[in-house]
Amino acid sequence: MKDVITIGDAMITLNPNSTGPMQFVNGFERRAGGAEFNFAIGCARLGLETGWISRLGADEFGKYIKKFARGEGIDTSEVHLLEGYSTSLNFKEIQANGSGRTFYYRHPSPTEAMTPSSLSLEYFQGAKLFHMTGVFPAVTPSNVDVLTRAVTLAKEAGLKVSFDPNIRLKLWSAEQAREALLPLMNHVDLLLAGVEELELLFGTSDENEIFTIAKEYEIELVAIKKGDEGAVAWYKGETLTLPAVKATAVVDTVGAGDGFDAGLIYGYLNGYSLKEMLTFATTIGAMVVEVIGDNEGLPHLDDVLAKLGHTTVIER
Repeated sequence: MKDVITIGDAMITLNPNSTGPMQFVNGFERRAGGAEFNFAIGCARLGLETGWISRLGADEFGKYIKKFARGEGIDTSEVHLLEGYSTSLNFKEIQANGSGRTFYYRHPSPTEAMTPSSLSLEYFQGAKLFHMTGVFPAVTPSNVDVLTRAVTLAKEAGLKVSFDPNIRLKLWSAEQAREALLPLMNHVDLLLAGVEELELLFGTSDENEIFTIAKEYEIELVAIKKGDEGAVAWYKGETLTLPAVKATAVVDTVGAGDGFDAGLIYGYLNGYSLKEMLTFATTIGAMVVEVIGDNEGLPHLDDVLAKLGHTTVIER
């Protein structure tokens, strides 16, 4: 029995050993990343039974990523290593303030070998929630059909569906993103997105207008991520705005949104109130930016509870 299932690519992430423009960086450290991969790790560390569907190259990097996922307790029975493909790469550029850019080397992606028939209803049955992002369909055009099939199977199996558009304009255009992602809204129960992404999709950044559009799609919960300005959410007729949780230091912002998603979904599946969900999610987002790496800062449940003051950590 799984709590959460997600589908998407994973990459080897090359983290720079110094800050500043990448052309002047002389060394990188190998790590692993990817939006859906990070999300799955975030869920597993919070204690959710998590399944991940993907394809990787049958190379040393692909073996490393699959072992990494298994070590986090993620079910990888639907993660296959494919001959003839190289596992995708991305190089990160990090500035001294924690912001940065990503440079992708992910074509051809191993996920392009997936087809709608690659997915089975049985894998979804018994789970509680299916999470998808806009990164997977952006990687290669054929993934749009795969994701459409995945969300259809999720609904057939009675799962809730959460969606983070996570729009990467380095991978596709705004027009391509709208064309592919808006039809998926008809299946979404939880929408977790940045305000810029919602403006791109819905044509407005006004929160009340966004909530009205979400109601037309019969979306149950909307959480708008606003970075260091916090978050605002709508759920069961209640609207709540929370300021950002202050991080002790911002060293790397990558993965904060994935951590927020994992935290909010954990709260949702555990029956939290809107305030509890949003507090839990924003706390995780703040914890992630304090650590360099795409997923190294994703906390375990005990760490979050301690951060919230619900438990005491004995350090000595």
